[in-house]
Amino acid sequence: MKIRIGNEELTEHIRVRIRLDFRGEGKSGRFIFGGKSREEIAEQVREQEVALLRNVPLQGIFLEDIDLSLDLYIVNESDGRRKREVAYAPVILTLRIENLDDLLPLVVKQEFRKIEFLSPENLQIHRLDVERLFFRVSQHIQEEIKKAELRFQ
Repeated sequence: MKIRIGNEELTEHIRVRIRLDFRGEGKSGRFIFGGKSREEIAEQVREQEVALLRNVPLQGIFLEDIDLSLDLYIVNESDGRRKREVAYAPVILTLRIENLDDLLPLVVKQEFRKIEFLSPENLQIHRLDVERLFFRVSQHIQEEIKKAELRFQ
């Protein structure tokens, strides 16, 4: 597969590794039974999201590997009024992409933590590709603002 970046054609793919950490807060059951721990919820959310990534294709993104071997971890968080423990279930995705702007649906997620470019070693981006990237970033920001406005109306 060849990737066109500006006027150059690369025979090497753009490969990235992305870390997403899925959040889980404990829920108490209505009665004695039925409550789930924060670890169970984080694990369940991670499994659901990974199933979506495996089964629903994203345009321009080819999923090479999914690493679920990282252990769950717990963080104490405070919202100003009270403190609570929250569990996170990390997953590392190794991806091949056609264009940098194809990564936006993943890097704008709340779960996004880290990105590492694996190849190529050097990347030259044409002016038009940078313009397209910033345009797509602007679109995502505007969509998020509209969603937030609808929630608070």
